[in-house]
Amino acid sequence: MNRHSFWFENVRSISVREEPIPSPGPGEAFVETIVTAISPGTEMVIYRGEAPEAMSADTTITSLQGSFAYPLKYGYAAVGKVTHVGPGVEKDWIGRHVFAFHPHESHFVEKVTLLHVLPPDVSPEEAVFLPSMETALTLALDGSPLAGEQVVVFGQGIVGLLLAAILSRFPLLFLATIDNYPLRRDFSEMVGAHLSLDPNDPDMLDRLSTSLTGSGFYQGADLAYEISGNPEALGQAIEVTGFNGRVVLGSWYGTKKTELLLGGDFHRKRILLVTSYNQQCTIKPEEVKMS
Repeated sequence: MNRHSFWFENVRSISVREEPIPSPGPGEAFVETIVTAISPGTEMVIYRGEAPEAMSADTTITSLQGSFAYPLKYGYAAVGKVTHVGPGVEKDWIGRHVFAFHPHESHFVEKVTLLHVLPPDVSPEEAVFLPSMETALTLALDGSPLAGEQVVVFGQGIVGLLLAAILSRFPLLFLATIDNYPLRRDFSEMVGAHLSLDPNDPDMLDRLSTSLTGSGFYQGADLAYEISGNPEALGQAIEVTGFNGRVVLGSWYGTKKTELLLGGDFHRKRILLVTSYNQQCTIKPEEVKMS
């Protein structure tokens, strides 16, 4: 039996290859993929040739060992059904729906110790967001939002929306989000943002500034997140952050560069700039749902 596998062949060149599938060995299961999620930020960096080719693709996911050099098989959010198992694996694995950190493929073989079994009330379409929710939760924890703070999130893609939903559950004074797309901004306010603005609006920074309380260096966000994937947004995140504030960088720019003006208020406002990155899975499929 053959499988269909998605490959980044070269810069702006992709293909779907037909490949043989190995039979499951000891401790392994054969999984038929139901749904696989694209990581739009990272995968567009790879597609455009903006990923550092010498850099490890991922040091914590066994199916992504190797570098970002082409050709590259990528992806880390697959949900499927176990159809048969290898020696030493209990037969009750057959028929289970499972999540795996695995590239985009129609079928794959994986160790059962690396499979996360879905609870009955979590659908494959929900469970496929496990890595995105994990990233959003890590961002929230790395920012350490406090009661009464003002928070601004740049970027309302999948991770940004999940982060906004998490932050809306904190007793914040104000939560604002920034995104290019009207539909995303609408969803952002639906999940709890007090205000969602268009970064292309020439009055965006002024509108945001008037919404943030305080005066002088104390006027501005206590916490800002940059997860838009646009290096220019990092400068804006720093600009809207107030005295003693924090800026959490969750975007991965690859080889893209940005110019930051750090000679002005950045120094005097004592802003802390930190990066956020997941090393391993910290939550389980049954924790994906948010009511």
